[in-house]
Amino acid sequence: MRLMTATPRAGTASGPSATTKGTRTLLVGGAVAGPLFSVVVGAQMVAREGFDPARYPLSLLSVGDMGWVQIANFMLAGTLFLAGAIGMRRVLNSGPAGTWGPRLIAALGVALIWGGVFVADPADGFPPGTPAGPPETLSWHGALHTLGPVVGLLAPTVACFVFARRFSRLGRQGWAAYCVTTGVVAALLAVAAFPTADYRLLFTGDVLLNLSASVVAAILLTGVPAPGEVDRSAP
Repeated sequence: MRLMTATPRAGTASGPSATTKGTRTLLVGGAVAGPLFSVVVGAQMVAREGFDPARYPLSLLSVGDMGWVQIANFMLAGTLFLAGAIGMRRVLNSGPAGTWGPRLIAALGVALIWGGVFVADPADGFPPGTPAGPPETLSWHGALHTLGPVVGLLAPTVACFVFARRFSRLGRQGWAAYCVTTGVVAALLAVAAFPTADYRLLFTGDVLLNLSASVVAAILLTGVPAPGEVDRSAP
C-alpha cells in the first residue's frame, strides 16, 4: 500500500499554517492512542485476578482496587484521540473526510473519556466478592457509563467508511480497502458478541477500530513537513 499524504492547498489551513510542530504533535497523539489503549487493556486482562475476557466487558477493569489503571487508560487514550482529531482537522481542512472524519475520531475520544469519568458498576462476580449476575440496580454513573461503549463503537466504525471514501478518491485503493474491511469486520464481531456471550469478540473489534483511527493519524502525519521544512508541494 502507498501512504496517503495530505495535499496542501493555497490559502487553507492545510498549507504552511498546518505544517507546525503543534500539528505534528497532535497527530502523534492520535497515532499512539490506539496501540497504547489496546496494550494496557490486554495486560490487565492477563494480570487482573478473576477477570475472564470472555465473560466480562473491558469496562469492568475500571472497578476494584486496580480500577484506577483502566480509568487512567480511558482518560489518556481519549485525550490523545481528541488531540489526533484536531490534528486531522488541521491537515484535511475542507477536503474529503475533512469535516466528519475528525468529528468522528473526536467522538471516539469523548466516549473513552466518558467511560473513565462515569465508571461501570461491579457485576457478575467481578471484582472477586461481587455477587453473581447483573447488579440489582444501576448506579447513576453506571447508567451513564453505558452510553460510552455505544458511541465508542459506532463513531470509529462510521469513520472507517468516511476515510475509505477519501482514500478511494485519492487513488489509495489499498488503504480504502483496509478501512472498509476494518469497519465491516468490527461490525460483524459486535453483532456476533451478544448471541455468543463472548466479550472477546467485542474487544477484538475495539482493537481493530482504535488501531484504524491511529493508522489514519499516522498516515496523515507522513504528509506534514517537519518544523522549518519548506513545503514544496504548495503552489
